Amino acid sequence: MSIEILNSLEGFDISFHNKSKRIIEIEIKDETIDKLIFPFHKFDITALEYKPFTRFTLAKSLDDLTKNKFGNYINSIIKNRNNGCFIVKTNIKNKKINDEFLIKLSTAISHLIGVPNHDSMTGKYYARFFVKHEDTSDSYLRKAYVNMDLHTDGTYVNEKTDWIVMSKLEEKNVKGGETCILHLDDWEHCDELSKDPIGRQNFIWGSPKSKNINYKVEHPIFNNDNKGRPEISYIDQFPEPKNMEQGNFLQKLSDALEESKYKISTELPVGSTIIANNHFWLHGRKPFKENKNLIRELLRIRGSFN
Repeated sequence: MSIEILNSLEGFDISFHNKSKRIIEIEIKDETIDKLIFPFHKFDITALEYKPFTRFTLAKSLDDLTKNKFGNYINSIIKNRNNGCFIVKTNIKNKKINDEFLIKLSTAISHLIGVPNHDSMTGKYYARFFVKHEDTSDSYLRKAYVNMDLHTDGTYVNEKTDWIVMSKLEEKNVKGGETCILHLDDWEHCDELSKDPIGRQNFIWGSPKSKNINYKVEHPIFNNDNKGRPEISYIDQFPEPKNMEQGNFLQKLSDALEESKYKISTELPVGSTIIANNHFWLHGRKPFKENKNLIRELLRIRGSFN
C-alpha cells in the first residue's frame, strides 16, 4: 500500500500525483512561504556554499514550521519502497519566490533527508545548469533535442547516491521536454532482467570530461536491497562493456526501459522540485520542440541518507 496522505500538515496541501499514487505532491502555501522568507534571508548563496552548517540551519527552519512533521513525513516517503518519490510545488506567481529562494528551499529539503554529495561538475554541493537551443557539451544532460533515456544518478562516482533532488528554476519558450520516471517495481521486465546473470556482473563506468571525474568505477547494474528486492544503478551513456555479452545486455536493457508502458511522463512547472529514491526510481526527459529561444535552468542535488 502507498503511504497515507498527511492531512495535519498546516501550511501545505498534500495529494497523490494524478498519474501515480506512488508519487506524493506537496504544495507549499503562500502563507508558509511568507514564514520562510526571514530565516532564508539570513544566509546568501555564497554562505551556503562555503559554510556547510548553514545548510542544516535552513533545513531546521523549514522543519520548525511544522514542529518536525515535515522532515519526518518526507523521510517516510523517500525511504518507502512503495513510494520513494515526492514533488514539492510552489506558487511561481508569488513574487517572493525567485531562483535564490528555490535554491535555498531545495537545500533545506535535501538536508532534511540526508547529506549531499560533492558535485564534481560544478565543485559545489549542487549543480545549476541550463538547457538551451545550441549546445556543445559532451553529455545528454544539456542536449535539448535528444531524448534523455531513463537512468539513475551517481553511476560513475565513488560516493553513494541514495536520492536525487531536481528543481526547475526557469523555463521560457519551451514545448516538450517532459520529465519521465519509472518505478522499478512497475517495470514489466524487472524480474527477467534483474535476475539475468549478466546484469549482476561488474561493468566499467566512465564519464565525459565535463563531469570532472578522473577515475572509473566498477559495479553491477542490479543489486538487491536488504529485503532481497532489486535495485538498479544504470545510465546508458557511461558503461564501457567488456565484451559482446555485456554490450548486447545493455541494448536489451535500454530498449526494455524506454519501451515500458509503465513509464510516467509528466510536466513539472517552474518552481517545482522532484525528489526521488535513486535505487528504484529511474528518471529521464523527452526531447524539446526546436526553438532558438528555448531556455530551461535546473538545479540538481544528490546525496546519501543520514
